[in-house]
Amino acid sequence: MTSTSDAIERRDPIRFEVLRNALSAISDEMALAVQRAAYSTNVKTRLDFSCAVLDQSARVIAQSFSQPNHLASLVYFVPRILAEYGRDRLRPGDGILCNDGHRGGVHLNDVCLVVPVFVDETLIGFAAIMCHHVDVGGGTPGSIGLSREIFQEGVIIPPVQFLKEGQICDDVFKLILNNVRSPRETGGDLRAQVAGVNIAIRRLGEMVEKHGFGTVVDAMEGLLDYTERRTRAALKNIPHGVYTAVGYMDSDGFGDTPVKIQVTITVTPDKVLYDLTGSDPQVKGPINATYAMTFSDCAYTLLVLMDSDLPVNDGFYRVIELVAPVGSVVNAQHPAAIGAGWETAFRVCETSFRAFSRAVPERLTAGSKGCIFNIGFGGIDPRTGSYFAFYEAMAGGYGARFSKDGIDAIQPHVQNTENSPVEETEASYPMRIVRYQLIPDSEGAGRQRGGLGLRRDYTFEGELMFSVLADAAKYPPWGLEGGSAALPARFVRNPDTEPQEYGSKLTVDLQPGEVFSVRMGGGGGFGHAWERDPSLVLEDVLGGKVSMERSEQIYGVVIDAASKSVDADATERRRRVMRERDSNAASPDQ
Repeated sequence: MTSTSDAIERRDPIRFEVLRNALSAISDEMALAVQRAAYSTNVKTRLDFSCAVLDQSARVIAQSFSQPNHLASLVYFVPRILAEYGRDRLRPGDGILCNDGHRGGVHLNDVCLVVPVFVDETLIGFAAIMCHHVDVGGGTPGSIGLSREIFQEGVIIPPVQFLKEGQICDDVFKLILNNVRSPRETGGDLRAQVAGVNIAIRRLGEMVEKHGFGTVVDAMEGLLDYTERRTRAALKNIPHGVYTAVGYMDSDGFGDTPVKIQVTITVTPDKVLYDLTGSDPQVKGPINATYAMTFSDCAYTLLVLMDSDLPVNDGFYRVIELVAPVGSVVNAQHPAAIGAGWETAFRVCETSFRAFSRAVPERLTAGSKGCIFNIGFGGIDPRTGSYFAFYEAMAGGYGARFSKDGIDAIQPHVQNTENSPVEETEASYPMRIVRYQLIPDSEGAGRQRGGLGLRRDYTFEGELMFSVLADAAKYPPWGLEGGSAALPARFVRNPDTEPQEYGSKLTVDLQPGEVFSVRMGGGGGFGHAWERDPSLVLEDVLGGKVSMERSEQIYGVVIDAASKSVDADATERRRRVMRERDSNAASPDQ
């Protein structure tokens, strides 16, 4: 630890707190600027982006919490961008753009803009914003499809100059827009990223003017050391030891072979090691994750076990070590397809939670919906004759916790985005959402039940291409401490006329008037179902979330249909049988 950082934190704690919160406020203001300036539903409404302030060494100092998936991605990606481009080449007003996952980033839709921040010609730090763009070209609308290599997934942007003297480089801008299906939205979202980094440049300059260059630099260093100390102290609250778990992906989209994720977590007083040795080799399909994706989702699983007010910066990441074998599905190498790599990273996240549940089950949830669930579609808009593209990710059930039910229809954990509003979507695109509802009986039963999954049925005015890259159709979200697994995901074409069911990864051509139904799984349950308060089961039945049959068969709660009340005697008899059954059975491996 540096003496200067120790001095400012300990000698002048009030000033330190002012500067610490000011740096965090800058990242949040950047996020607000991006949201207000963006064009696409995915950025302005679903908030699929993240912002960061970095110091002179490109270490993350503060991050907005828009999109946890991007948290550690920026930690790993930004230094790689600067190293390849050459930070000595940067001048005030410059900005570098990159989206190449095999250069340290994530999938191609997540485009990162990095700018240097100078004060009187002296570098004080950097600002970075990563946005998920609706379309970056490739073989399918939304750049979501069954690709076999990264070249099929869209335009690959190496670290290139995008801003010069504060202005967008027109040639680069045109090159990008001519390779995407949504130039208006992509152009607007890129400009929104510029608006966001400009906020950081102004606000950091104001901080230096008010407090002095040396004081701000010392506060940044002090903040990293402060965060590291708090993180290491918090490790005392996690039992030290080795925890393992295995998870499976449905397939890579080519064939039915499951893809294995192996996680071993070692917690010591000084660090947490995530070892993914034993995970399958990289695969043909697009579910390969990059190192940055995997590191980000591992880091999140530790972050949620920390105090809620812990700053998210390089000091936190110092205590994490990741072993992800090169050439595996969790650290894929060029030219592997990575368009759905976040699906695998999400499985790493939930498998890590499953491993941690052996240490602190009371602090974790059961399995949630089990995937990001990417949807992309596009074609000619019959209303305008122009091409359109759309992307979103849909919600599902959140896993139950020790003392709380899971949340219905949410985008959990590292996802943290919002559902696209029906009204906005239908007004902007040639489509209708003809069914949008919670899925009854989709929860994992338990003393605390899991959240319900979500169903959304789409129909379209014209012919188009419709793609899904998802998971958890074969391996449903798991329960904890005797809780049951939830209903898995389903994907059905024309469900009410000529139903045709698909796996979790698909691209189909739809004709006008056809319907495609996507149904996300629920969340796993916590504790035995027969332990659940009968009044809560009754409430779920009356609310249409749980059927009468499931109430009796799974929860052991017998409800009198005429009086709409619990039959206490019949319920006790039914539950006595269930308790005896479970006490005689071997304990399941959670």
